[in-house]
Amino acid sequence: METAKRSAFSIGVAAREAGVGVDTIRYYERQGLLPQAPRRPSGYREYGPDAVAQLLFIRRAKELGFSLDDIRELLALSTDREKGVAGVKARAQNRLRDVEQRIHELGRVQRGLKKLIEACPGHGDLAQCPILKSLASREDA
Repeated sequence: METAKRSAFSIGVAAREAGVGVDTIRYYERQGLLPQAPRRPSGYREYGPDAVAQLLFIRRAKELGFSLDDIRELLALSTDREKGVAGVKARAQNRLRDVEQRIHELGRVQRGLKKLIEACPGHGDLAQCPILKSLASREDA
């Protein structure tokens, strides 16, 4: 990784190191998730290893399904010595509950789709398709 070799680099290098786009970095700066980068005399932004680490944190948190607001809170908690670990754990527990609820809902959808697929012969008159009829019905599947 290039961050270990250099102490400051361009937005393009920071983006590549963190696995995000240049526009993403600019967006995170506008949203306050990433501090505004200092500028070189040339006017170009200059990023250090801490900025790349924060970008990696944001990217990984997004991959785990955290919203940008959640990530903003996690970043704040990461420097809050009083609530710190307990706050981070509580946020992760809330996220886990959300994921479990989504899994439950997806399981319900999966079962419904399997039932519809089994009822469909895969041929015949489109107007008699059990999948389309079920989707058009006012009753729950």
